[in-house]
Amino acid sequence: MDLRSSSRVIALLALLAGLGACGRQAVRASEKQFLADQVMVFDNDPHETESDDHVMTNREGAAGGHGAGGGGCGCN
Repeated sequence: MDLRSSSRVIALLALLAGLGACGRQAVRASEKQFLADQVMVFDNDPHETESDDHVMTNREGAAGGHGAGGGGCGCN
């Protein structure tokens, strides 16, 4: 084997090892409590976030899209 073919084999093996390490595993229901922890929330001030959402709702003319039920008409 020359240098090019051996480097291709090494690159292919590294690619296959990398793809094999990326498994898709669902989060169990018992682990979801850790994802819903307050530390995972990115906004520092919930009142400011609520105010920004209100302004965005009035500016865009649509409501929802943040995990709440209802449509864009604001009836709910």
